[in-house]
Formats: sequence, C-alpha cells, structure tokens
Amino acid sequence: MALVKKGSRRITVDGVTYRWRVRGRPTYDQGLVWSPLTYAVEQAGASGTTLVVTTDQPHPSNWFEIPARPVLPAEVAATIRTARAKGWTSDEPGSPFLLDQSQDFAPAG
Repeated sequence: MALVKKGSRRITVDGVTYRWRVRGRPTYDQGLVWSPLTYAVEQAGASGTTLVVTTDQPHPSNWFEIPARPVLPAEVAATIRTARAKGWTSDEPGSPFLLDQSQDFAPAG
C-alpha cells in the first residue's frame, strides 16, 4: 500500500526520512466520531511496509465539531520510534503494520 504523495509531509527520525499523511476527509465512522483519527507513515523512497497509526482523538473534520488537536511532527516521530521498537520494518515489503494507540478514545453517542 503506497502513501499518496499529495498532502504528505516529510519527517526525519534517527537519520531515516519518512513521509506521513492524515486523511483530509474523515471516513463515515470518523465523521460521526465512532472511530478515532488514523494516519499513515512510510519510509521515503522505499517500497516497504506502511505504518497505520490509530490515535486516541477524533478526526479534526468530524461532523459534530468535537474539538481535536492536530497531529504534530514530534508525536509522529515518537510513534515511529514506538513502532520500530514493536517490530515495524519500514524498508521491507509486507502487510501494513497497525499501531493502535486509541485506548483513551471515547466514541460519541
């Protein structure tokens, strides 16, 4: 699964360059605040495994205007380090690596 380049941001973590992206429009469940915000990370220039991170916050464009904080580069860097410690290999092909950090997420409704 390749990350769309449009709208992605570059980040360098421990000497390795990655691209990360938050989906601009929420999915149906994210719009209703039934599921949390997710974002994807991949190593720039490599066709390896994509990291898919599930956060503990709503999507910023949710339909109920529930406040959400932006995903900051420092948070992405920390998440990349956590995923690598848990076995994510960004330069080897394979299924997406799912990292769930949604333990504090409270769905609406």
